[in-house]
Amino acid sequence: MRSRTTKNSAIGLLVAVAVPLNLVAAGLPGREGVPVIIVTPDDNGFVGDADAASQGTIDKRQLESRPLLRPAEVLEAIPGVVITQHSGSGKANQYFLRGFNLDHGTDFAVHVDGMPVNLPSHGHGQGYADLNFLIPELIDHVHYRKGPYYADEGDFSAAGAAHVHLKRSLSAGFSELTAGYYGYRRGLLGGNQTVERGNLLGMLEIGEGNGPWTNPEQLRKLNGILRYAHGDDKNGLTLTAMAYASHWNSTDQIPLRAVQSGQLGRFDAVDATDGGRTSRYSLSTQWVESDASSSTRANAYLIHSRLNLFSNFTFFLNDPVDGDQIEQVDRRTVSGGELSHAWRTPGIGRDIEHTAGLQLRNDNIAEVGLHDTVARQRVGTVRSDRVVQTSASLFYLNSIAWTPWLRSVAGLRGDRYRFRVDGDHPGNSGTTSDAIASPKFGLVFGPWSEAEYFLNYGYGFHSNDARGTTISVERVTPLVRAKGGEVGFRATPFNGVHTSAALWRLDIDSELVFIGDAGTTEPSRPSRREGIEWASYIKAPHNITVDFDLTLSRARFKDDEPVGDHIPGSTTRTMSGGLTYAEGPWSAGLRLRYFGPRPLIEDNSERSGSSTLVNAKLGYAVTKQVRIGLDVLNLFDRKVDDITYFYTSRLQGEPAAGVADKHFHPAEPRSVRLSVLLQI
Repeated sequence: MRSRTTKNSAIGLLVAVAVPLNLVAAGLPGREGVPVIIVTPDDNGFVGDADAASQGTIDKRQLESRPLLRPAEVLEAIPGVVITQHSGSGKANQYFLRGFNLDHGTDFAVHVDGMPVNLPSHGHGQGYADLNFLIPELIDHVHYRKGPYYADEGDFSAAGAAHVHLKRSLSAGFSELTAGYYGYRRGLLGGNQTVERGNLLGMLEIGEGNGPWTNPEQLRKLNGILRYAHGDDKNGLTLTAMAYASHWNSTDQIPLRAVQSGQLGRFDAVDATDGGRTSRYSLSTQWVESDASSSTRANAYLIHSRLNLFSNFTFFLNDPVDGDQIEQVDRRTVSGGELSHAWRTPGIGRDIEHTAGLQLRNDNIAEVGLHDTVARQRVGTVRSDRVVQTSASLFYLNSIAWTPWLRSVAGLRGDRYRFRVDGDHPGNSGTTSDAIASPKFGLVFGPWSEAEYFLNYGYGFHSNDARGTTISVERVTPLVRAKGGEVGFRATPFNGVHTSAALWRLDIDSELVFIGDAGTTEPSRPSRREGIEWASYIKAPHNITVDFDLTLSRARFKDDEPVGDHIPGSTTRTMSGGLTYAEGPWSAGLRLRYFGPRPLIEDNSERSGSSTLVNAKLGYAVTKQVRIGLDVLNLFDRKVDDITYFYTSRLQGEPAAGVADKHFHPAEPRSVRLSVLLQI
């Protein structure tokens, strides 16, 4: 295994760059986030501003009160979303929502500052969405939607979509150092400067850590952003450059039988050479111009990303001598953009609101491959391809207020895709294309007594891996239909109390996906998911806020097969809640997350356990310039699993056919992190 440790510690590098960045930030008034103020949703905006009961916006100060183990956990502020991990910290997280085990992002679209995060035809999995490049302190707000009801949402958005919007400026510069258990170290610098009637913002993050694993993770992470903003979000321009790189060792899921027999500890690894390295570099711009009756928006982006991921899921099942480690490779350049125009025309007593837009995207994948490896050294190639995937999308939607208490929202979306695969084998190469139309419709009733009621129905889709669309055997359908509906309400029954609920259903047609771990395609079956979700947010006396959400889901295959109709990994129950407090120099946050049991195989004879985790956050402003913070993650040190699978693997000395067993990745034990923030 080749060493990838850095010559200097992350903190040492932070000190080296602190002086010039601090000079840029010096002299600016105030300080971002000091004191922490928790802001509840606007009492006048919660009702009367949505097209569906399940959509919403999360304010930056709500995010500041949340203790985070991982950057992607900011999305757990979305009711019903659960974020876990089954491998190293540098890999994309596992996402769960609305009865889905979304793997690393399939059927949940994520965008950051107008850039798509999900990667189609990816080396590790379709829709791979790695948010480790995200700096939580830079988030202004997160806008989320659920279901296929929105004409401007396309691929991967059948279950939902999240749009992360970044800050245009900081109120002042700051530097922050954090240290914690298991070698965790993080340094963060931020500042801005007025340039050409606009604002130039810079932020640098450096991190390292070993985690609780017997095989030290040796995570090294470097992350930076440079952002110019002119004007505001109604009439303005942003130019953003981002850079991120990391490498790590992985402790992947391990077989339960080995832990029960004492052969392995909970935090041990079977293959200590698993791990990876990744990088992401992007340039993007957003422009908007608005007046009283219309608005035009445009964005464009250029992204280059790379991943080399080494994993061993089955240990010695396929190769009893050298083991089953594989390397999954993805190296691509993504370019694209969106242009939309919104306007009003006279209607029946009120104006009709229209929006029309065009979206373009091209993924030029220089290599997407699967290789056999031993201790990260290649010994064979299963498949290696060059892929070009291009899409063009048109959408239109309108909103008509027929009466003071009835509004309709209708939309239509059309997508056309082209896939070209140049494989290392002629039978894997070829070109294909596909198109799909997706109508949407909704009705909004009210408001009556500070309450609105919603009815939504729509069609969406999900693309399959390009390599499966041109393969000579078992060729797949490129674009797969989804359809869903929901009824719900949003209400403000009392001042400072906001509540919403939705009853939903989502169907997905028969789906054929590329299995990255095997280099083959595998058909899946038509499915139906349905459930109910409820969320409430309360601003209590004495600067206390309370939030709570509960989801219940049922996921089944729709066809009849002897193996069973349960969908492995599908969520059944989730619950989360939190308390925040801010008074004078003190601030505090306490969060609970319950992740219910899940079927692991189709007949439901094997199930995962449930997990309940509590995280806490405490802050104190020593002066106007100095703030200290304390995060305690897994406060009660619960010994639960982050994720569980059931499949066949083989350890050395076991039968050649292997053993079917549960494989789990434990949640990290209690961890304490102390931070000191200095206003520049």
